[in-house]
Amino acid sequence: MKAEIITIGDEILIGQIIDSNSQWIGKQLNKIGVSIYQISSIQDDKQHILNALKEAQERVDIVIITGGLGPTKDDITKKTIATFFEDGQVIEYPEVVAHIKSLFKKINHPFKEVQRAQAQLPSKATLLMNNFGTAPGMWFYENKTVFVSLPGVPYEMKGLIQQEVLPRIQQQFKLPFIIHKTIMTYGQGESTIAERIESVESNLPAFIKLAYLPSFGRVRLRLSAKGAYKEQLEKAIDKEVAAVYKLIPEIITGIDDDASLEKKIGEVLTKSKKTVATAESLTGGKIAATLVAIAGSSAYYRGSIVAYSAEMKVKLLGVSEETIKKYSVVSKEVALEMARGVKEKLQTNYAIAVTGNAGPTKDNTDKSVGVVYIALITDEKEWVQEFDFGQPREKTINKTVSKSLEILHKEIL
Repeated sequence: MKAEIITIGDEILIGQIIDSNSQWIGKQLNKIGVSIYQISSIQDDKQHILNALKEAQERVDIVIITGGLGPTKDDITKKTIATFFEDGQVIEYPEVVAHIKSLFKKINHPFKEVQRAQAQLPSKATLLMNNFGTAPGMWFYENKTVFVSLPGVPYEMKGLIQQEVLPRIQQQFKLPFIIHKTIMTYGQGESTIAERIESVESNLPAFIKLAYLPSFGRVRLRLSAKGAYKEQLEKAIDKEVAAVYKLIPEIITGIDDDASLEKKIGEVLTKSKKTVATAESLTGGKIAATLVAIAGSSAYYRGSIVAYSAEMKVKLLGVSEETIKKYSVVSKEVALEMARGVKEKLQTNYAIAVTGNAGPTKDNTDKSVGVVYIALITDEKEWVQEFDFGQPREKTINKTVSKSLEILHKEIL
């Protein structure tokens, strides 16, 4: 069973917004056994939409369309789909009109007749009631292909997918099982890991695939199995996971498609009732932002001091002016004093501090661009190390964040 996702909107193509809808829809469809064949973003153009629908119909079983269902003239998706299905009749749904009026009443907004158009659907469409907004979704079935048109607003789209679309797909089609196990690794690159687990990868059964998903300082190894018998798939994929574990045990931090390193850190700190704080220079608070993105982080994360300038390192973290003069702001000594300062001020069990030269110029240091110092202080010990993450600036910053979390995770385990 294959699906294609089509997002409609010039705002996506010009980079004004990021297409997060396709990523989320793809994940939800995959969970119920639907494979994603293609994802496309296209213009708000009638002929372009018609061409995309025709091409999709020829290659997949399910077509999911998002965007262009509003009440204004630039929202042309509904009329274009009606043209595609040669459907000149329109049905107005009183329940949709009533729903829109009730939403507007809650915010003291008058109902205007232009909104009534959202309650008018092509006669061949099955209404998908949108409980989260004004534009309903539409379900079509023609020539053994399902077409689903949804609003582009993410929370409205997600509500319709969960409440209307997924149950209908599961009812209409006999779906296979798709099982994923993702092994989370840190500290080694994709090519190194590939060499180490080559014997496992070369002998995978035909129904299991291995994908490498690298990011800064991290590589996820996703094993995917697809077939008709769930228990058989689970046993087979567990066997391969165990084989990988035997070959690279020291760099594996867990197995969970949604378990990021920061989430794992939070779980361990919460369980041990320990706390952490951060002192950041070149990362400008990005380590803090990564940690607090996890729900419940207030239980273990005390806060951060972002001391970007030498003056603030002295004033806010108590770094010695003499240390800065002698070693420069990019040094092991300054990183350690930053960590000591934030640990003392915020009274935590762990403290991470980073200072470095992200570029593009060296500023007032003798260290080359890409050199970073990461310090970790616990209740028992102090540790600091130099890294050279190279260029460009964004790479240096992201690698510093990833390496800091990796170091913290290893320590708390």
